[in-house]
Amino acid sequence: MYLAKVQTRKSSNLRCRPKQSVHQPAHQWQLHRWIVGILATVLLTLSVPAMGSNGMAIAQTLDASSFPNLPSLNGEATVVLTVNGEPITIEVKGNEAPITAGNFVELVNAGFYDDLSFHRVVKSPQPFVVQGGDPNSKDPNFPPERLGTAGYTDANGQARNIPLEILPRRADEAVYGRTFRMASVTARPVLTHTRGAVAMARSQDPNSASSQFYITLADQNFLDGNYAVFGYVPEEGMKVVDKIVQGDRIESAVVTAGLENLESPES
Repeated sequence: MYLAKVQTRKSSNLRCRPKQSVHQPAHQWQLHRWIVGILATVLLTLSVPAMGSNGMAIAQTLDASSFPNLPSLNGEATVVLTVNGEPITIEVKGNEAPITAGNFVELVNAGFYDDLSFHRVVKSPQPFVVQGGDPNSKDPNFPPERLGTAGYTDANGQARNIPLEILPRRADEAVYGRTFRMASVTARPVLTHTRGAVAMARSQDPNSASSQFYITLADQNFLDGNYAVFGYVPEEGMKVVDKIVQGDRIESAVVTAGLENLESPES
């Protein structure tokens, strides 16, 4: 896509560009923020199929009941990741993002994330995200530069992707399958990209998220309406997240509360 080419070109210039001071002209500062935003979007993308979990393109008018073949979390849950021997608690928000949260909790409960690494850690030119969940990262010999392209596949080798799911404020239903811009939604999401937000990484296709997730190291509100937040890490856990470096592994991931709220397709 043309957009992807533009993003790649801009990102190559950003890495060596010094942080601008508040004394510089406003238009230069705005340009810097715009370029940082483009780089951030590139860093969250994955090379995964642009299809829903049933292999069909996602329709435009949907609700959570439109995905009976996907897990759903009808309530809240708590997940604890252990990284470098320290706990990271994630408060999972199934009431606001049932499909996205259900997908994550089911994978955690199945042991999918155990021993996977954080293959992408971006802390400069400013704190951005830590990202993990690529199943290829379990293999210590897998080339690091190729990580970030894989997602969950079931025992039959069937890939599972989930639709983009974002609930606008003062809305009864989430927007499915489209970004807020695509859906002409001007309201802010209920779940926003504040520091400690946990959200799904995806490719340029809104419905390509699978297993890779990221945790924001600082407020990233420009991502709101474009990526699906489904939980938060409280500040105590963020002290552990802040210390993560590329290659650190999730020693274990456990659902410690709320598993009874998970509804799986086979249940």
